[in-house]
Amino acid sequence: MRALAAATAVAAGLLAGSGVALADQGTTQRGGLDRFYNQKLDWKACNHKELDAAGAQCADVKVPLNYAQPRGRTITVAISRLAASDKQNRRGIMLSNPGGPGGPGLAMTLGVRESMTPDVSSRYDLIGMDPRGVGRSTPVDCEWPVGNMLRSAGVDRAAFDANTQLEKDLAKRCMVKEGPDVRHITTRNTARDMDVIRGALGEQKISYFGVSYGTYLGSVYTQMFPQRSDRFVLDSAVDSKKFGVPMFQDMGKPNEAALDDWANWAAARDGEYHLGKTAKQVRAGVEGLIKQSARQPIRIGEYRLDQHVLPIVLFGPLADSRRNADLSETIRQLTDAAAGKPVQPGEALERDLRYFYKPTPGEQSSAQAAIMCGDTRSPRDPEWYWRNIQRDRAAEPVFGAFANNLTACAFWPEPVEEPTKVHNSVSSLIVQATDDTRTAYESGVALHKSMTGSKLLTLQDVRVHVVFGNYPNKCTENVINTYFRDGTLPKTDITCHED
Repeated sequence: MRALAAATAVAAGLLAGSGVALADQGTTQRGGLDRFYNQKLDWKACNHKELDAAGAQCADVKVPLNYAQPRGRTITVAISRLAASDKQNRRGIMLSNPGGPGGPGLAMTLGVRESMTPDVSSRYDLIGMDPRGVGRSTPVDCEWPVGNMLRSAGVDRAAFDANTQLEKDLAKRCMVKEGPDVRHITTRNTARDMDVIRGALGEQKISYFGVSYGTYLGSVYTQMFPQRSDRFVLDSAVDSKKFGVPMFQDMGKPNEAALDDWANWAAARDGEYHLGKTAKQVRAGVEGLIKQSARQPIRIGEYRLDQHVLPIVLFGPLADSRRNADLSETIRQLTDAAAGKPVQPGEALERDLRYFYKPTPGEQSSAQAAIMCGDTRSPRDPEWYWRNIQRDRAAEPVFGAFANNLTACAFWPEPVEEPTKVHNSVSSLIVQATDDTRTAYESGVALHKSMTGSKLLTLQDVRVHVVFGNYPNKCTENVINTYFRDGTLPKTDITCHED
């Protein structure tokens, strides 16, 4: 997903009779939800340098922790607003989400506005949001000693077993620190929060721009609140049927392909990076680093990089072909460190290592775990994961042990609701790059089939995760801006190529 910087019940009748089912269809607000939909927001300065400079205002929206018990505990969701400047042609509000899950989105509106043409951005109140559990909203903090539950299983059974114990401990820490309330930090509840925000802002519908996990959140909203959904752009899309463990399993092959693509690039520049004259030599060097880190963690600066984290360090830059040089420099540093040379990590590597090994409370991604583990059931038996890892080791020697690994979700309580089955005809535009390493191209195709009112916008032969506002391309930008401005979807699916 977009952040890794970024890896999983009560029966559905739980909500029966509560009024939430009716509210989910956008037809009424019963069962004690009126006070949330009708609340008056207190707009203030955001105390955020860039948002304040842009003229944004911020507010806290009160929502129920558990929508099945709307008179119970409440939490807050922090939002920002960049008001539409073209009052005469104002369309309404546009919410957004940056992915993760667990990514803070309060300031995402700044980038969204820059990506739009003025005749589009001026027509919307752009609403940023830190989803429940994240950032300035009522936070989830499991006090983890590591930054993330997404890790590689390692090279052998002993490493897998050690990682399994860590993941079990991470889940336990969340249950001890946050208690049963953490089970309500879910995508369905965030979608309900979005609808409360809509009501509190006095709007009939929302438009939306979401990337990566944000596409899953957006598709869930369209399923729960189809009558409240206006213009939705879902960029780098998650197949809603695979959210959770299957989604990560699908990341193995595209990341191995991306590693091969990068290895060819690095081999052509052996005079600069000295990683090998052929792609085969470059890849062998990377696989050798992983094996060496399994024997003994690689000391680099103040850190000791182990076999569980090293593949994830590669996972980040492989998501964007424009970061080939960054990855080459990182591998050069790690190769030197593995040879015993004193090496201080570069800025990007330092940031990644600090996040994984020495996270601050605001950095560690326990909110991501709450969302992923609370949304879908994960297999409980470690042997199931081990068999899958072994099955894929030959074909996916670097990323198979990551894509198939268990997480804290294997030890999480049962979800309080069934996952959302997305199948609707809401108008939407799905944007997908063919060589995306995090949300595989096929996942965008699958969501397009589930959302029958959508059109698919493909960026061909580009390795990038998140297109709009991230990868300059006039073709995709024109299609997206036209849709947001006029509500006009392409007549057919469209394929764009690099400028």
